[in-house]
Amino acid sequence: MVKMAMKRCLFTIILLISMITPIVVSVQSSAIMIAAIMSSDLPRYREAHRAFVKLIAAHGYKSPSTEINLQTSHADPLSRTAEIRKLISSRPDLIVTYGSPASLTAVREAEGIPVISVDTFATDQPTKGVCGVSSRVSMSTLLNTLQSIHPCRRIAVLFTPGESVSQQQLDDVKKFAAKIGITVLEGSVSSATALDTELNKLLATCEAVVVTDGELLSRQFKHIIAKSKARNIPVASTMPDSAEKGAVVSIEINPQEQGYLAAEMAVRILEGAKTEFLPLAQPHRIDLVINVRQAREIGITVPASVLRSASRLIK
Repeated sequence: MVKMAMKRCLFTIILLISMITPIVVSVQSSAIMIAAIMSSDLPRYREAHRAFVKLIAAHGYKSPSTEINLQTSHADPLSRTAEIRKLISSRPDLIVTYGSPASLTAVREAEGIPVISVDTFATDQPTKGVCGVSSRVSMSTLLNTLQSIHPCRRIAVLFTPGESVSQQQLDDVKKFAAKIGITVLEGSVSSATALDTELNKLLATCEAVVVTDGELLSRQFKHIIAKSKARNIPVASTMPDSAEKGAVVSIEINPQEQGYLAAEMAVRILEGAKTEFLPLAQPHRIDLVINVRQAREIGITVPASVLRSASRLIK
């Protein structure tokens, strides 16, 4: 009787194991797919993505159980939309976008797939469905610091029409400049070939240049610095690494932090959180960077009060 009971017990255990094993294998074999797309191939986006991959892997989402596919989108809106639609057709578990153009397109086309937006400009009115990490910084702080270093009444603002971040930063500068009596000279730059003509015209009459954040101006930034420096005119910007490249003053987000914050949000979504309940978070780290060396080379002495308020000095 005892042997019979033991045999029945052993048979039951084997039967239970045989029923459970296929379920375990099935769960392990279903990889999570994350699609990542950059608005353009900028170093700041790649740095943010490396940070994202590193931190999400630390949470256990790494190869072979997690596949992360990174792509760069086309510049024109129609091509970008077609590319993102193709990406969505593969039904990834999550989409991570870098930069406002790719982010806004993906949110519009996502069809129920969660989207995390990284390095994306937060507008005054939150965009429905957009969660992730904002790249917006204070243009008033940028102008106040510039005025403390180099008081002026005529500021040129380079912007790219059609690039939402660039256009919004122009609007922010104009609003603040009107309050403190600064004249804004608008420099509309829609192509690299048009830059020199516009810049030469502005440099003939302005006392400082503000370069708004955007793909075109980012790629031409060193050229803008060289032209401005030749006339001893200071440049201010909010693009990451702009002070390293020659801006006298910059207010910069940290791309690594952008990637880390996005990874934390991605983990929450993969574990069941809904994007509609997640914010477009403000960055925690915003650096005021002063390039003392560049200021000195164009004949500007930076006041001690500005030096003390800076997060970082380039000497």
